Amino acid sequence: MTSDIAAWIRERGISEVECIVPDMNGIQRGKVLPAAKFIKSMSDKTLRIPGSVYIVTVTGGYPEDVHHIVPDFDPDLILAPDVSTIREAPGYKTPTAYVICDSYHGNGKPVEIAPRQILKKVLALYEAKGWQPVIAPEAEFYLVSKNLDADFPLSPPPGRSGRAETASEAFGLEALGEFEDIIEQIYDWCEKASLNIDTMIHEAGAAQLEVNFVHGDPLLLADQVLLFKRIVRQVALEHDVYATFMAKPMSDQPGSAMHIHQSVLNAETGKNVFSTGNGRDSALFRSHIAGLVRLMPQVLPLVAPNVNSFRRMRPDTAAPINVHWGTDNRSCGFRVPVSEAKDRRIENRLPGADSNPYLAIAASLICGYIGMVERMIPPKIMAGNAYNRARTLPRTLEAALDRFYNCKPVKRELGEEFFEIFWAIKDAELYAYQSVISSWEREHLLLKV
Repeated sequence: MTSDIAAWIRERGISEVECIVPDMNGIQRGKVLPAAKFIKSMSDKTLRIPGSVYIVTVTGGYPEDVHHIVPDFDPDLILAPDVSTIREAPGYKTPTAYVICDSYHGNGKPVEIAPRQILKKVLALYEAKGWQPVIAPEAEFYLVSKNLDADFPLSPPPGRSGRAETASEAFGLEALGEFEDIIEQIYDWCEKASLNIDTMIHEAGAAQLEVNFVHGDPLLLADQVLLFKRIVRQVALEHDVYATFMAKPMSDQPGSAMHIHQSVLNAETGKNVFSTGNGRDSALFRSHIAGLVRLMPQVLPLVAPNVNSFRRMRPDTAAPINVHWGTDNRSCGFRVPVSEAKDRRIENRLPGADSNPYLAIAASLICGYIGMVERMIPPKIMAGNAYNRARTLPRTLEAALDRFYNCKPVKRELGEEFFEIFWAIKDAELYAYQSVISSWEREHLLLKV
């Protein structure tokens, strides 16, 4: 295997290799190695990284009281590149390759709290049942003018016309053409990096775009979403603008989601287990939905991981406020698209674009899995507008974390230590956020209360 990778690197003239470690927030961390040293490290296992890489917060800090899981003397972990993920990295002056790494302890056991390992654990549960999950993510993002001072709000960038969008341009082809140069470069770089993206559309927000990925293996798709975000941000900078996957970057614009379409096949026959032989909804399909309805609200931080995530979930903004389900109903948290029986699937509309793709996909699949194995019964299908029904999803990260920590069915499958680490990281981030006095408070309270 090492010789195959060495040959691949030589054929492409690769000089450096980025060894990527996705952290708990989906931020890419890791090391850059000269190609020769990378090849050598694969055989002598000298590629290492401190274990604290999995507990760093989005602000660059670390939570307290987790040293019984990650010791405070911060021992090294062994990084094992997943050779199936190696690909050319576009946009570098020095020929560079990306490779995503898994982490192991010195005794050879995988690091169970690693987000990529969490998704692998979920996929192993499906495999043990003879099931093969298939997913297709849809990633939304905004292009915004450069913002060098974080105290100032974001604004849409000018397009090719020299003017910025001021109104909704959902599905607008001319509006899409305003950013043709950026879009073409995204496609070019994704092709070079072997990312299998499908269609791109203009979404409802000003300079808001959406890319659909071709359906496939959940781990492969999580890897692709991770690298896609990196590429989009780099392309945007090449054009002197920012690209952001924040869930709600601008107060007067819709939020950005990462909808996940998911179905389950019989691993032996390849047939969709969500459909019966005569093409009707199967019992497993309904139980999968029931698991999503019952459990996703309890593990919402896995798909809405930041304080900003909850600003997206407002009525009539194409983001759910509850977990009703319905056929071709975009007001619901779970939509069943119109399709042939062989393509029957569920669209989970809860995840934000800011979520870690490994954890969001793992959460969506594990909730459906638990519903299937426990033969849960879903509530009545929603026929009307779900925004007219009561909000049942938490309004804040703080409320969501309280539910999350006590979700025993999912905690049992994903692991106590993972739950404890994830909760501690999010609690530390929440504390940091609540320590900042906002401009709203200064505007409305400074001279009035």
